[in-house]
Amino acid sequence: MRSQWNQSELDSLIATCADNGISEDLAIRTYTTRLLGQDPELVLHGGGNTSVKTRMTDATGITHDVLCVKGSGWDMGTIEPAGLPAVELQPLAALARLESLSDHDLVAAQRRMLLDPMAPNPSIEAVLHAILPCKHVDHTHANAIVSLTNQPDGEDRIRDLFPETTIVPYVFPGFLLAKACQDILDSVAGVSSLVLLNHGIFTFNDDPRQSYEDMIAMCTKAKACLDGGNPRPFAARTLPDISPPIADFAPVLRGALARETAIEGRPDRWILHHRTSDEIRHFVDGREIGDYATRGNATPDHSIRIKRFGMISPPPGAGTLAAYADSLKRAVRDYADAYCAYFDRNNARVGGDRTCLDPIPRVVYVPGVGLFGVGRTGKEARVAADVAEATVNVITRAEGIGTFEALGEEELFDIEYWSLEQAKIAKSAEKPLHRQVVLVTGAASGLGREAARVFLDDGAEVALLDVNTAALEETAAAIGGAGFACDVTDEAAVERAIRAVVERFGGIDILISNAGAAHQGRLIDVDEEVFRASHELNFWSHHYVARACVAVMEKQGTGGALVFNVSKQALNPGAGLGPYGTSKAALLALVKQYAIEHGAAGITSNAVNADRIRTNLLTDDFVRERAAARGISPEEYMRGNLVRREVLARDVAEAFLHLAKARKTSGAVLTVDGGNVAAMVR
Repeated sequence: MRSQWNQSELDSLIATCADNGISEDLAIRTYTTRLLGQDPELVLHGGGNTSVKTRMTDATGITHDVLCVKGSGWDMGTIEPAGLPAVELQPLAALARLESLSDHDLVAAQRRMLLDPMAPNPSIEAVLHAILPCKHVDHTHANAIVSLTNQPDGEDRIRDLFPETTIVPYVFPGFLLAKACQDILDSVAGVSSLVLLNHGIFTFNDDPRQSYEDMIAMCTKAKACLDGGNPRPFAARTLPDISPPIADFAPVLRGALARETAIEGRPDRWILHHRTSDEIRHFVDGREIGDYATRGNATPDHSIRIKRFGMISPPPGAGTLAAYADSLKRAVRDYADAYCAYFDRNNARVGGDRTCLDPIPRVVYVPGVGLFGVGRTGKEARVAADVAEATVNVITRAEGIGTFEALGEEELFDIEYWSLEQAKIAKSAEKPLHRQVVLVTGAASGLGREAARVFLDDGAEVALLDVNTAALEETAAAIGGAGFACDVTDEAAVERAIRAVVERFGGIDILISNAGAAHQGRLIDVDEEVFRASHELNFWSHHYVARACVAVMEKQGTGGALVFNVSKQALNPGAGLGPYGTSKAALLALVKQYAIEHGAAGITSNAVNADRIRTNLLTDDFVRERAAARGISPEEYMRGNLVRREVLARDVAEAFLHLAKARKTSGAVLTVDGGNVAAMVR
């Protein structure tokens, strides 16, 4: 590891902060925090914190000695000065002298000491930062350090490697850890760094660069020690010659996880994130993975992200995918049963007042394939995969020099079911489409873009398909979602895109088949190429995408929803729009056929018929021309319906959303046209 210190970058940040009234101390602390947070071998998703002792003036003009410490919820890699709330230093440090203090009382006390009452909660380790003797304090959960400390002889290894450091046996974070460290500081002179067994490392110095580079130097030395070990400590198991592709395997896994938590017949779906590398494959392909992967986590805080350990999948590739699905369901059920038993025995130990979390693994190790992070959102799944990959590294490196030995299940349970974490869970609320994957075609503009926005707002993970790569990238950047360039009239391109979506999210739950264009012409006159192009886009492309999505949905076994943008032309064709109207009429028949053929699998198929929506199909110029031909204003033309209201793209998008959620409606047509008698279904 090397120092990433860049004085010119720091000077630039100091100048920018000064222009905004932010002190040099806070600018430096922001910079060094980012340096640490941007290295995943040091800090991973909340696994660390930093602070600086300085002076600040409050809103009344009074100057205070304060500790600016990382705030809860801020990412160290991208932190801003606002993410380092200022806490009054002396009263904060005095808390370490108390005989006892509950977690909730500690949080409340720290909030009362904030200079800005609207600032985020200070780190739970703020008291420890306050009592350490230097101006700048850095704390990480460096992989190399925890590989060394998660050993039966971890303390001896640290003492040999760092004779000058102070070793702290594992203590529960927060007040208890601060109090234990206060006792050490009272009895040991010249403490210059701390290594917390099974937890991490603290470096501190009045010079910010020295504190940061001490962290780098100690972690580099630990890493060099591990480099002398065996990089491939696990004996390989015999695996099937061929494993199924991720796009075939992931929906089966996703379905097994969903069925285990089905509530009132509604599958509780999960998002997956696949990860693999040479190190991961060596880990998951090991003969004894059932042992070393279930001993516990690299650091206790990982239990909050990925539970005490992950689930080990049977190796895929032997026999049919259907047979494998059955064995995977049994593995999920066994994991859930074991998790519930773990909860029951530990909940009884702590008084029986905890609320059991769901028993679904957050990591699945798959021999021959890699690992999958599991989450309620794509971000959660990626975080789980990140933490799992770090776990693989820590365990592999630890086994390379000795034996990985994690904390016991009681300590890990106490972190996973920490009262502060339970309080967060009680406050959390999921949006209606959390855990679901939606695919929208024609998503870069018009109705597709608005549909993607509506589904994102409702909590879904959204895959955006469009042939216009530039517009697709702009839309993905503007509203979110993941873009996949695809010409939906190309059957092979559709298959590739669907596989890419599945590899990204683990599966597909909802299809909004929206792509289309209004090809014009009288049937007797229109060029045959135009006629065929209209059917390729307005009929065949919908079939290609729906067929591929249904195949994924059937592997998942959790139902699904197909929603097609048909248009009023299917029921109320217009003169001069023969290619468009006939292709849309064929599409309406396709909608009904999918409803008939896949209803038994819980897959619904419905249509939205819209009219007169300002999009790329109905441009402002087109509206003016049609209005002029009728002798009315463009506004009157757009309100030419029974309710005299213009229909907006948002209205159509909300109709897509409604039908996607309508589990007991299939083969239906929902009109969104303000009332057009000629286009009424019945």
